[in-house]
Amino acid sequence: MIVLPGGGYAAHAPHEAEPVAGWLGEIGVQASVFRYPLNVRHPAPLDALRAEIGRQRAAGAERIGLIGFSAGGHLAGLAALAPGTAPDETVQFAVLGYAITSMETETYRPSRLILLGEDASPELRRSTSLDALVTPDSPPFFVWHTAEDAYVPPEHTYRLASALAASGVPHVVHVFAHGPHGLGLAQNAGETAIWTTLAEAWIREQAAPREESPPNPGGMPCPSTSARTSMDSSAAT
Repeated sequence: MIVLPGGGYAAHAPHEAEPVAGWLGEIGVQASVFRYPLNVRHPAPLDALRAEIGRQRAAGAERIGLIGFSAGGHLAGLAALAPGTAPDETVQFAVLGYAITSMETETYRPSRLILLGEDASPELRRSTSLDALVTPDSPPFFVWHTAEDAYVPPEHTYRLASALAASGVPHVVHVFAHGPHGLGLAQNAGETAIWTTLAEAWIREQAAPREESPPNPGGMPCPSTSARTSMDSSAAT
């Protein structure tokens, strides 16, 4: 997995970087931190992340997942959802923590100004909003947030979750009652601390190698490889 720390596209939060990669390593998932370009306009961070995904795939990675927080979660979502991705730059699943998902709201405006500029057109804001990019072929998502987040309100998670549900994309959603923005691994954060436990089994399932379709000598129609499993959506408050 590739870890994308938050920081409003102006910094990289240290507690959302190596500690997260360390936790993933402890549960048996190979992970690295990617420090994407800061204080630059779209699509520079996305292009850089896609290049890193391509580099890891060229090095032998088959299934690649992203885990991002706040602005890093927005970037993870863009890489998973935005059109124009080359075959070797695709991701198979994404975990978003208290992520910015919409550039159409006025919440957390500083990130939008850095990424899109003061005079961003409605079309540009729409094309960088994750809920507008979801299709039935989007990869599975695990999304979590807290209801008390004052910087990136849970509206962002609700918007993405609604779009995923409308398109039938497998996803898990947890919105916890308490906790501020920027919790990272949320250690000693009360009930919210269980997000890592909840995510662990999901990540293991997504990261597991997929078996190739068996041969079909009888010529019977095979199920579509793009068929989606039933949606798994839950909320914890």
